[in-house]
Amino acid sequence: MNETHDPQQRSWVQSANAPGTDFPIQNLPFGVFRRADGSESFRGGVAIGDQILDLAAALNRGALDGTVAQAAGAAAAAPTLNEFMAAGPQAWSALRLALSRALRQGSAQQQGLQDCLVPALQAEHAVPARIGDFTDFYSSIHHATAAGRLMRPDRPLLPNYKWVPIGYHGRSSSITVSGQQFPRPTGQALAGGVAHPTVRPSKRLDYELELGVFIGPGNALGSRIPIDEAESHVFGLCLLNDWSARDLQVWESQPLGPFLAKSFATTLSPWIVTLEALEPYRLPWTRPAGDPQPLPYLDSLGLRRIGAIDIELEVAIETAAMRRAGAAPSRLSRSNFSYCYWSIAQMVAHHTINGCNLQSGDLLGTGTQSGPQPPEAGCLLELTRGGKQLLTLSNGETRSFLEDGDAVIMRGWCERADAARIGFGQVVGRVLPAIP
Repeated sequence: MNETHDPQQRSWVQSANAPGTDFPIQNLPFGVFRRADGSESFRGGVAIGDQILDLAAALNRGALDGTVAQAAGAAAAAPTLNEFMAAGPQAWSALRLALSRALRQGSAQQQGLQDCLVPALQAEHAVPARIGDFTDFYSSIHHATAAGRLMRPDRPLLPNYKWVPIGYHGRSSSITVSGQQFPRPTGQALAGGVAHPTVRPSKRLDYELELGVFIGPGNALGSRIPIDEAESHVFGLCLLNDWSARDLQVWESQPLGPFLAKSFATTLSPWIVTLEALEPYRLPWTRPAGDPQPLPYLDSLGLRRIGAIDIELEVAIETAAMRRAGAAPSRLSRSNFSYCYWSIAQMVAHHTINGCNLQSGDLLGTGTQSGPQPPEAGCLLELTRGGKQLLTLSNGETRSFLEDGDAVIMRGWCERADAARIGFGQVVGRVLPAIP
């Protein structure tokens, strides 16, 4: 905790002081943007209220104090954030402090920086880093149990789950930023009571409510990241929707796991919230006394003290009919990242225990974040009990899985009385008809 977390701080960007804003001066998340007319190159920016601070323009104005902050600002102003991510926690913190001081009420930098702001509504975004590799974990025991119960009612949770953070290597080329529209995926599926599979568009298209974890400094091939050092290798978090074709998935996943059912689209929110900004929302990480306690490389006093984070997560749907009528989206569920069985540090430490080398800009998905109660489920597979129980939406429509024209909207935020509210913005994606 430091002066950037002070809940009394206010910004000369007035929209950053509005109640309920996702991007107050205590947040300052990083992303990549340009004006929506397409006349400019993508470059690094920072969200502040309803504005984006253009980091390249701010550097040109000499607005960043300190050698470290200037070097970090130059890296963060690039078309991707990989170099900035690789610079490590000292550089991230120095730039964030310099930005906080420059954007506060009474700052001598106000006049010089006002022309460096771009209204967020006039901007478009790109994926904030060059993602070399994407690994998706299965870190919510509530999701693992609920999904497992649909396939194995007598043994929903497999024996290894409470011992090892389960994950699989996904596809990075189909990761895109919020606003993505994609055709319904086609692949092999086996219908009930039929002897042979057919090739057809998915009939059981689903979303997954997740967080994305961006890696900062990597580790050398053949080395390990100890758990107490793991978070120094994490730049920050974003929202992640790992779209899933459940009917393709159940057929093709035997025995090696997801393939075409997951590789057609993954959507990220544009802004990466740093771990430093999330410090006020730390919680102790716990494991139920009756469960196996983590093996030594996955456990530490630091993890137990502050290894969890209190992040509210929400998912809503906007159908084509709602869009035509101008109706508000219908909320589907709400959960919290603090329910997570495996922490961020444990995912990183386990990923490297075999000597695997993580690289700056790599992305980890947390897996579907579900809570212990049915309304806290993070996907339609759980909410509809595998499609057997229809959901009734706010306008009277029903869903078992997603239909063409449906848009899924995910939001995340941290909020409590003695700290500034920190938001993640939102991630939105829309399903189009399958390619003929």
